Amino acid sequence: MRMTWTRLFFIFLIGFVAFHYLTQREIVHGPGVLVAEEPYQRSLGSAATQTINDFQVTPLARFSIRARVLASKDYYFGREADLSPVDLALGWGRMSDETVLQNINISQAGRFYYWRVNAFPIPREEIESHSANMHMIPADANVKKALQNIRVGNVVQLHGYLVEARTADGWRWKSSLTRDDTGYGACELVLVESIEVS
Repeated sequence: MRMTWTRLFFIFLIGFVAFHYLTQREIVHGPGVLVAEEPYQRSLGSAATQTINDFQVTPLARFSIRARVLASKDYYFGREADLSPVDLALGWGRMSDETVLQNINISQAGRFYYWRVNAFPIPREEIESHSANMHMIPADANVKKALQNIRVGNVVQLHGYLVEARTADGWRWKSSLTRDDTGYGACELVLVESIEVS
């Protein structure tokens, strides 16, 4: 019996949904802290500004982090997306522990990371100081591809710089330089030179 276009379409659709689910579903690790170490940051005396997609990008601090991916969101529109196409919400310490995270509802929107709890599994201050939304600036095409293929639950190791970006018309986007702040301006703007994903 000859297969109809409708049947072929539904087979393709089912295959696409299954592929997307298998490649994008959250990675579950089980209980326990996955990342014990704190992010590394070192101030720079001075650093050369470089041009990335018509943005003048100036390093502010050397930065490395190993963390669990709590959420990931791609951005396609707007000036910020031309520089930073991916945001990662990252957690370390007890914010990388499955038993803690299963009690926290996490989402991203509008370049912010949001969390909500019914009851605090750890103190509020620890949630705020051991997780952050970070705007990722890929240094090259390979880093960009790796960032866009990250899944929730991956453990990532990032090396690069916290930066400030400017344009000729006066627009400015500056990274936070501390993990203890919250709200507007608290996100890190990270120029990612290398990335390892596990």
